[in-house]
Amino acid sequence: MIKGLTGSNGVTVGAGNTSVPYINQNTNNPVTGMMRIWGTDMQVFDGSSWLNMNASYATVGLDDDTRSLLEWARTQRQLDLNRQTLIKNNPALEKAYEAVKRAEANFDLLAKFVEEDSNDTQVQASP
Repeated sequence: MIKGLTGSNGVTVGAGNTSVPYINQNTNNPVTGMMRIWGTDMQVFDGSSWLNMNASYATVGLDDDTRSLLEWARTQRQLDLNRQTLIKNNPALEKAYEAVKRAEANFDLLAKFVEEDSNDTQVQASP
C-alpha cells in the first residue's frame, strides 16, 4: 500500500483498495496472529495483547530534475500554443514561421554532414 500519494507534478493516483487480510470481527476471544483495525491503527494479537503494527509506508515522488523537465515542457507547450494562435491570426507571421521551419530543416541537414565529416576524421585518425 502506498499512503499519502497526491496527484501533483504529473503523478496521477487512481482509486485504491483499503482492504486488508483477515480482520478479526470478534476481538473478545482473539488468537495469536489475528488482526484488527482499532481507530486508525492496524493491530495484531501476539497471544497476550494487541500490538500496533509498524506505521511506515512507501512514498513516491519526482526528483528535482524530473520536476524541472516537466515545468520546462509545460512552458514550451504554452509558448508553442501562443505562437500557433498568433500565426493563425496573422499571415505575415505565418510566412515568417514557414521561413523559420525551412531554416531549421537546413540546419538539421547541415548538422548531419558536419557529424558525418567529424566521424570520418576520427576514424581516419585512429591507428
